[in-house]
Amino acid sequence: MKALAPLAFAVLLCVAVPVCAEEDPFDGTKPLLCASVEAIDCDPGETCERGIPEMMGAPQFLRIDFAKKEIIGPRRTAKILMVEKNDEQITLQGYEIGLGWTIAIERGTGKITTTFAGADTAFIVFGACTPLYAAALACARSAYER
Repeated sequence: MKALAPLAFAVLLCVAVPVCAEEDPFDGTKPLLCASVEAIDCDPGETCERGIPEMMGAPQFLRIDFAKKEIIGPRRTAKILMVEKNDEQITLQGYEIGLGWTIAIERGTGKITTTFAGADTAFIVFGACTPLYAAALACARSAYER
């Protein structure tokens, strides 16, 4: 019986992967976990600075909850005021701490570009998103139950 356990697990993976692959993880309905990778900070008349987002005040990770229309970071939660979807990307917009922001998520890869803009400053963050663990777990459960 112990010899069958690895085989059963392998079969489960083979069944689960095609089912999960069919779903669009970046369809604007599933919650996402996003990591920031690079940031650019610009002020008028000055050279823009590139760096690590955390060092420039951006969170390392944030969650996007499409159902609640919220962006959840370690210090604050921002309301999503506008959502626009097409075949290539999902665009989110809002306003926080005196700055307007836009998030563009590439639907094919999960790559994310976030911009913050105010009268005298602009801040750009590049990163990547993945479906939250709960979404992946639900997919695996669904495949297992088939």
